[in-house]
Amino acid sequence: MLDYISVGYVLKPRGIKGEIKVEPLTDYIERFDELDILYIKENDKYKPVKILSRKYSPNHVFLLLEGYMDRNQAEKLRGQYLWIARDQVRELPKDTFLIADIIGCAVYTKEGQYLGSVDDVIETGSNDVYVTKGPLGDVLIPGLKKVILDVDIKNKKIIVSAQELKGLLPNAD
Repeated sequence: MLDYISVGYVLKPRGIKGEIKVEPLTDYIERFDELDILYIKENDKYKPVKILSRKYSPNHVFLLLEGYMDRNQAEKLRGQYLWIARDQVRELPKDTFLIADIIGCAVYTKEGQYLGSVDDVIETGSNDVYVTKGPLGDVLIPGLKKVILDVDIKNKKIIVSAQELKGLLPNAD
């Protein structure tokens, strides 16, 4: 079974010719220049759709997709995610991970204390914050190298420094 990663969120149609305004979910907005096909999820199936044109503003990409050639058709895409096959994901720099891969990872301290699993990732601009839900309640873990000691995506496990989290752990000494 193919795995998919979302690369954009459709905000709304633009104009009358079917163009859509997309919020990119990638750090590299020009990524859309490298794509010919996106996928739209319908009834738990991913339907391929060809990109006919793309334009950029500083924070958005405007796409025209095959089969969505007027405003009414484009309106059906409002609020949907646009996907690519996982094998189309760009190679990431060392110690950089997809948010989709971080979500669901079990988080342990170096000493073996289970903190929970990553439920969400907040992008703050300076560093990500992993929202971990577990036996201590919600724990916010800064995505910093001195805090995150190891990320094992294959085994869905993250090791953190309890020392660096002092004061951030509820019910901690």
